[in-house]
Order: sequence, then structure tokens, then C-alpha cells
Amino acid sequence: MSAVFKSVEAQFEPLTEDRLGEIVAIEAAAYEHPWTRGNFVDSLHSGYQAQVLGANGVVIGYFVAMMGVDEVHLLNITVAPAWQGQGWGRVLLDALALWARGQGAQWLWLEVRASNVRAQRIYEHHGYRRVGERKGYYPAGLGRREDAIVMSLKL
Repeated sequence: MSAVFKSVEAQFEPLTEDRLGEIVAIEAAAYEHPWTRGNFVDSLHSGYQAQVLGANGVVIGYFVAMMGVDEVHLLNITVAPAWQGQGWGRVLLDALALWARGQGAQWLWLEVRASNVRAQRIYEHHGYRRVGERKGYYPAGLGRREDAIVMSLKL
């Protein structure tokens, strides 16, 4: 799948271990509590769907998702900081939904930090609805935890 957006032609490709150096660097730049290389390796070895969106050899973003019986759980979705605010998150979410539908999924599920209002708005504009909360789901530094907002999208 490819997309032309803001005069940039981007393409999806499977995330492989040889790309993890770039991906881990983007994680570290994008998040205070990033996934580790081990998190990505475990996801790949578990057979989760992991896609990279790139243009001219540069990573724009990526997602990792886990298939369930009739649902898909989004585990990680990230747009590289240099590419944020340009609509690439929507492209990633569209690709995720397309893949999930192709797998026969009826629902998409995700958790998002309660403090990440920007991401919550993006998900809401994409049709996701807030359905619950997980107390103390995310690490928040200094031994603290942050709640997660649970959101879902009916496919």
C-alpha cells in the first residue's frame, strides 16, 4: 500500500529487525517512556502485524497490532516527531483499519495515556469512542503510574 500526501509519496512495508535501530531512535524521540528494542523484538517474534510507513528511505511512522478472535488491539502507533502534525497519523490508522477488516476483525481497540489529549482527539476524529479507563496502566516516572483511556472502533 502506498499513499501520496503533501507532495510526499510514502509506502508501507513490514517492520523487520534490521529496521529496529531507526524505530527505537524514533520511539526515544517521541516518548518519555518509549518501547524498548526488546518490546519490538517480542512483538515481531509473536507474529504481530508491524508496518513501517516511509518515504525515500526515511521512516515517517509505524504501528504494531495484535490480532484477536474478532478484534485487533493496537499496541503502538507512532509518527516520527519531524512528521507530526501533517496527517500521517490518519494514514497509519487507515492502513491499520484496512488490514484489520481484511483479517475479519469487527473491532479495533487501543489504550492511550490520559494526558495525551492530542492523540485522543485524533482517534475520536477517526471514529474511535472512549469506552473505559485502566487505572495505573502506564509508567509515569518516579515510581508513579498514569491511567489509560480505552478506546474502540467498530469496523
